[in-house]
Amino acid sequence: MQSEPDVMRKEDSVLAVRNLTISLPEGMERKYAVENVSFDLRKGQILCIIGESGSGKSVTANAVMGLLPRIIRITSGSMLCDGAEIVGMAADNLRDLRGRVVSMIFQDPLSALNPLMTIGEQIVEVMLAHNVGTTQTRRKRVLELLTEVSLPDPELIYHQYPFRLSGGQRQRVMIAMALALEPTLLIADEPTTALDVTTQAQILKLIRDIQRRKGMSVMFITHDFGVVAEIADSVIVMEKGNIVEQGAADKVLTRPEHPYTKRLIAAVPKLTDQDRTKDLPLGDETILRVENLVKTYRSGSKFFGKERIVPAVQDVSFELKRGHTLGIVGESGSGKSSLGKLLIKLMPSDSGKILFNGRDIAPLPEQEFRPLRPKIQMIFQDPFASLNPRSTIGHILTVGPVAHGMSYEQARKEALHLLEHVGLDAGAFARYPHEFSGGQRQRVGIARALLFKPDLLVADEAVSALDVSIQAQILQLLDQIQRETGVSMVFITHDLRVASQICDEIAVMQRGKVVEQGPPSQIFFKPQSDYTRELVEAIPGGHAERSAATDTLH
Repeated sequence: MQSEPDVMRKEDSVLAVRNLTISLPEGMERKYAVENVSFDLRKGQILCIIGESGSGKSVTANAVMGLLPRIIRITSGSMLCDGAEIVGMAADNLRDLRGRVVSMIFQDPLSALNPLMTIGEQIVEVMLAHNVGTTQTRRKRVLELLTEVSLPDPELIYHQYPFRLSGGQRQRVMIAMALALEPTLLIADEPTTALDVTTQAQILKLIRDIQRRKGMSVMFITHDFGVVAEIADSVIVMEKGNIVEQGAADKVLTRPEHPYTKRLIAAVPKLTDQDRTKDLPLGDETILRVENLVKTYRSGSKFFGKERIVPAVQDVSFELKRGHTLGIVGESGSGKSSLGKLLIKLMPSDSGKILFNGRDIAPLPEQEFRPLRPKIQMIFQDPFASLNPRSTIGHILTVGPVAHGMSYEQARKEALHLLEHVGLDAGAFARYPHEFSGGQRQRVGIARALLFKPDLLVADEAVSALDVSIQAQILQLLDQIQRETGVSMVFITHDLRVASQICDEIAVMQRGKVVEQGPPSQIFFKPQSDYTRELVEAIPGGHAERSAATDTLH
């Protein structure tokens, strides 16, 4: 049960939510998306709302913005934002409120930004909508904002389109857009979920610095407790539409009271100084050896002298033993996903060797590689995009094995067995992807990869978009499968805590090169490279964990 917010003077509260209830459409498993929720956000405070998918945290944020989809509606309660009642507010008044009083940073900046408009045009549009400034003053203000969010060469960025910017740069543009009219309340909905640790650290510092400098209030939606530890003044924990705990950040993080909060915190991956190989019965057989692998992307015209050359993978070499997991970590653009695509031959390499079970597969044409493809399988980052929405789970699982010569009856039998093995019931066989949660869809992806009984799994950010509790379940499942089958894994991730939990060895990539490789104890507690040290230092809330582990060692 949630605790009642403190009674405060009206002028101290930027946002006062009382007994908010938001109903879901009939026929849904739950009746309410949010039920009887009450809380206050004070001036100059950063409030983090944390919880799993479906907890109601993003619905609450969208309700404050007046952006709820039509199929769900507010049935009772009050939301006072800067003294104005949002519930029942007319559309024209809501439009005036957005941007000027309350602004939002969305989770996926590429989807939120218009691909057909330049960055400058999109930020100017916010000011035009509120009749602010002249052509000259608006342009000047945009350049000031781009400078304020630490984007390089604001004049160049002004004229760029979103697809030409990195994920971190696009997120900075979203922040600049949200700050254009200097709102009283800034809502940030999972703004760092898909970012690597150094970019994440930069964005968190940026939000915190701007908030302090301007005295704004911030509602920060997240499922990452490391982010909470880094940025929050106070915390609300939501479960299935209800607030189960709220209070000061230090208290909630170190002395949680509700069982759900305790369970979430327990599920957060911890940096460990204990190397996984010590208690895992592994052999010495090398299943994968990569030698001097090179891949360069080229675009534009060489003839007109405007060819753009981007070295994605530069002279990369490593070995992977049977039954081991090698983690590939690094920032966006480091080349880790390109390396994964090369390993499963989704694209050709320029030079170098990929020795799989002693055979160099790099130069093989697709016709010769096809019989080997079942033995090298991939678990993709987005379990929804990688599953055909028009096919049942049964068809998705069986179509590959049947195409490679297995009878349908055998494929169906194997699929049903694997569904049970990954924690899904037999009824999932006849259902469609949209009927499953993100964690369940990822389990389907794992089952699909395992149907071929592969020797090598390449997991590309396989748990990055999942809640901490679902993430912990998937990591435990992968660990169990590896112990039972002896499958080897290349685990690509930007989450260093996850790498610490599941990997025997970790290779750190920067600008296409492996700058350091070693066991987790070395990477996280005795890094040899300056870049590795920067990555480790940037882990949100990671300093306390490493200090505690070091104290335990001594």
